[in-house]
Order: sequence, then structure tokens, then C-alpha cells
Amino acid sequence: MMSNIYSKSYLQASPQLAAASHRILVNRLFPILERHAETKEEVEVHELNSAITMDFITAYIFGLPSSTNFLEDVTTRRHWLDAYQSRKPFEFYHQEVPNVVAWAEMLKFPLIPNWCKKANSYMESWGLELCDNAEKYLSTTEIETQPTVYKQLKTSMIKQLSPIGGKSMDNKTSKQLRLEIACELYDQLTAGHETSATALTYLYWELSKNPDLQRELCKELKGLSPPIKGPAIAGALPELPQAKDIDELPLLHAIIMETLRLHAPIPGIQPRVTPPPTSSLSGYDQIPPNTRVSAQAYSLHRNPDVFPEPESWIPKRWLKPSDGPEMESMKRWFWAFGSGGRMCVGSNFALQGAPPMYNLLLE
Repeated sequence: MMSNIYSKSYLQASPQLAAASHRILVNRLFPILERHAETKEEVEVHELNSAITMDFITAYIFGLPSSTNFLEDVTTRRHWLDAYQSRKPFEFYHQEVPNVVAWAEMLKFPLIPNWCKKANSYMESWGLELCDNAEKYLSTTEIETQPTVYKQLKTSMIKQLSPIGGKSMDNKTSKQLRLEIACELYDQLTAGHETSATALTYLYWELSKNPDLQRELCKELKGLSPPIKGPAIAGALPELPQAKDIDELPLLHAIIMETLRLHAPIPGIQPRVTPPPTSSLSGYDQIPPNTRVSAQAYSLHRNPDVFPEPESWIPKRWLKPSDGPEMESMKRWFWAFGSGGRMCVGSNFALQGAPPMYNLLLE
């Protein structure tokens, strides 16, 4: 339904993504970094990264006019992050024991406090508002305003839901469609912004401990053409390097891959339920149906036979020959984005959309 607009080739050639990169990185982020560099004022890096990634992904999904501006609107950013993070301790109950939550509500002993419910309502309203704003730009021809992902998702879902004969949907179906679109895109927003912000933060941390590698990376980045020159002047946006050129930087790619290996943003279990009649997994046969099984990136990424010194951050392990057995093995065990039918749909966005951010920040 959406795999094509998150494909590597589509993202690299996307004028919408290029326009968003210019506006967000050059007009918003660069002045912030420049100001902090001049004043020597410290930066809360994870919060800033959360703003960058949210602005970036909402601009691609909903178009720039309908996207967030967390980089410049600090008050809204902090209010949103507080609401989002405050719900974390209670996610377990809805995910693992939803029936217990319902029973507790009936017995007037709720497991979820009212302030958490209010935070949930706020997040739901926020997601619907983004969708409603994007709806206004569905017919736009201006590159920056096009809601790329929203438009693709809605078009695909309408084809699935529309009755045979070309009749328009009734009001009930239309409302249900609005909610389903908002739910799907909310998942993409929260998963995409949080994981990318975490990866960026770990990347800075590791680089801060490796000044020699910093110098090597800066040398590689300075070889890009055109270089980043600074914020826009008099409305004119400086040209950024092409996404394809950034993607071909071997050391930058190695640093990103090693950061995702050692500090996978989603390191924990990814549960699945076995199908009937029985299953065989990892040497275990006759696993009965409806058995919960899982794998996790944390363990897979620490196989010492594949990744020597697995607890060490060694980006240059990814500079080995691409067609060699060692690289093939590392790619097979790399699981930062999952695999198969449930693999992260935004994996290419993380690897293709994020490097321009790394380029600017590291320069």
C-alpha cells in the first residue's frame, strides 16, 4: 500500500523530501546550531533530535504546511514530548492485559490514571488534526505542500473500501476511514521520530568519544558537492548535496550501521504467535499453535561469531568488501528494522532521509 513511497529509489528522487530537507535543515536547524555555537549554550540533544525527526517525518507524510515545527516552537514541542513520554509506564497494560484494564474500569479501580487518559486523548486529537490539515492540500501542485504519504494511503484505502459501482462512501464509512488513516499514520509518526532520535543521539555520543573518526568523517563530508554553506539569505535556499551522493559515503554509512547495531532503537523482543498446526524454530520442533515466540535485535547484534568484540563500537567493520562472506553474514544478522512481512516500512526513510541531517549536524 505504501512500500513504493518508502522505497530507496523513490526517496532519493523525491522532490518533496528534498524541499523538506532544505526548509527544515537550512532554515530551522542551522540557525539554532549556529546560535548555540556562538553562545556556548548547552543543548539537550535528545530533545533537539526528537524535534528534527518529527518535523522531518511529518513534512514528508503531511506536507510542510501541515507538518510540525518542533524545532522553532519549543513550548509545543515540550508539551507534546511530556504527553508522549508520560504514557510509557502504562503501555504494558493495554498491550498485554487489555481485559484486566476493562475489568478494573468496571470495578472502579482503574489501572490507568486520569492524567494518562488525558494525555492519550491529546495525542489522538493531535494526530487527527495533522490528517485534517493535510486533507486541505490533497489537490495541490506545489511540491512543498504535497502530503505524499497521506495522499497515497488515503487513495489506496478508498479503493479498498469503496462499494462496487463507483458510488461514494456513506458517512459512517467515511468517518471510519478517517480514523483508520489517522491510526496508521500515528504509528508511523511515533515509531519513526522516536527511533531516529534515539539513533542520532547515540551516534553523537559515540562520535564524541572518537575524535580521530570525527576527523575522518569530516574529511569525507567535505568532499560532497555542493557543501552546506549556511542558512538561507533573502529567501534563497542554498543547494544541498544529493541524497544519492550522501548515501554513497562509505564511512558515514558504516557509522550509521554500527550505531544501529550496537544501539538498536528497538532492542527488545518482537513477539509473534505460532500458526497451526505446529512450527519449527531455531532447532525446536513441534511448537504448538498460539505459542508466543520472539526474537530481539539486542541479542542478534551481539553474536561474537558474526560481530567480533560485539560490545565495542567499531564502524569500520562495515567497510569490508560488500561481496565477501563476512559482510553477507553481518547483513543477515542485522535486525535493527526487523525482517519479513512485518519489517519496518520506514527503514529506507531512516537510512535515506536521515543522512542529510547527519551531514549538516556533523559539518
